[in-house]
Amino acid sequence: MAASWISDWKPEDTEFWESKGKFIARRNLIWSIVAEHLGFSVWLIWSIVVTKLPQAGFHFTADQLFQLVALPGLIGSLMRFPYTFAVTTFGGRNWTIFSASVLFIPTIALAYFVTRHDTSYSTMLLISALAGLGGGNFASSMANISFFYPDRMKGWALGLNAAGGNIGVSTVQLFTPILMGWGVINLFQGTPLQGGIYIQNAGLMWLLPLAIAVYGATFHMNNLVTARSTFKDQLAIVRCKHTWIMSFIYIGTFGSFIGYSAAFPLLIKTQFPTVTIGIAFLGPLVGSLARPLGGWLADKIGGAIITLWNFIAMGVATIGVLYFVSEKEFVGFLTMFLILFVTTGVGNGSTYRMIPSIFREQNFAKARGTGEAARAAVLHMANIESGAALGFIGAIGACGGYFIPRGFGASIAATGGPNIALAAYLAYYVICMVLTWRFYLRRSSEASGVTGLAEARV
Repeated sequence: MAASWISDWKPEDTEFWESKGKFIARRNLIWSIVAEHLGFSVWLIWSIVVTKLPQAGFHFTADQLFQLVALPGLIGSLMRFPYTFAVTTFGGRNWTIFSASVLFIPTIALAYFVTRHDTSYSTMLLISALAGLGGGNFASSMANISFFYPDRMKGWALGLNAAGGNIGVSTVQLFTPILMGWGVINLFQGTPLQGGIYIQNAGLMWLLPLAIAVYGATFHMNNLVTARSTFKDQLAIVRCKHTWIMSFIYIGTFGSFIGYSAAFPLLIKTQFPTVTIGIAFLGPLVGSLARPLGGWLADKIGGAIITLWNFIAMGVATIGVLYFVSEKEFVGFLTMFLILFVTTGVGNGSTYRMIPSIFREQNFAKARGTGEAARAAVLHMANIESGAALGFIGAIGACGGYFIPRGFGASIAATGGPNIALAAYLAYYVICMVLTWRFYLRRSSEASGVTGLAEARV
């Protein structure tokens, strides 16, 4: 069993890092990915479950189904706020144990209530909201891992951590339809629906993996004493304008990823009824795999420049989706949507790499002309603030998990298609493009802070 608390942690010290730091960091990263992966899987369970509810005898409207898909996104984004600050209060290992353990609640509740035909829509909304607990894991996981790695490796490490979690969306959308056909998961104690589907398996299938995640976090993860901080110190990020600018931009990248992931199966079902939703997992999969690429490119080239060009690509892909959904041509629709998913992944990685860079540069600016001790103190505060900012910005960005499915639902209810919603998302990407250029790429001596961030290639 690993030591619960580590007091001496110096990732920027090359000798320390090479001798033992990187091995401890890697072990924590692996189990962080496992727990976060399951968090994403539980968070997105309802993206598949809603497609089977009519078959289970629940006759909800398309708008009501999109609401069931959207609500976990909203709750997940709200849960990220307390989860962000939990790591520095309780310890990364301790909070990972807790955050993985509470996921037994939404999975067991789902397994029970979807088999009761008298379950009301309001109760179903409550059960879907519980899945939002899985959305909080990302904030604490990313904040925790940011403390383990040196600044030069944060983009790659955070990209891997996030990608491992994001792939949980593909996992749930790929395996849930398959495993709902296996009676062995519930020991054949349930009654299958028409077609031999055990809808309760959507919840039961996660119980063993969750138990493994709790075990791994308990015996193979660590808390860092150097990551401890007061709530007041972390709350300083709220007064920084870049926290809010990056939050807006992150809605455009991660918010798009999680929102499209949640809505994609139901969007296919409503717009292309003859196409199986089993193909929906491809979108979150390519988006997840692209995220480390975005972090790696940001490490090499600069996060802001990658983010700018990525928003341009997102706009072009959105126009393509608009065209093909209007033409009712599925192959073109799927192709353009997969490209859109890839760009959300690249953008996730590049924007998340920008955050620690921004707070590092802002804090270093305060330490210019001071001694080495002052510079070390500033670096420590930069790590604390960037860890808090990663979680805080991630929380706001996750709001896209609610607004995008709700936008599709409202658009389809009003016009029969998602075109109005897609046009609104396109306009949002244009605004994000302008903000990225204005604050992180434009070189101007007249704007305070802009020049330094542009020259630093944040």
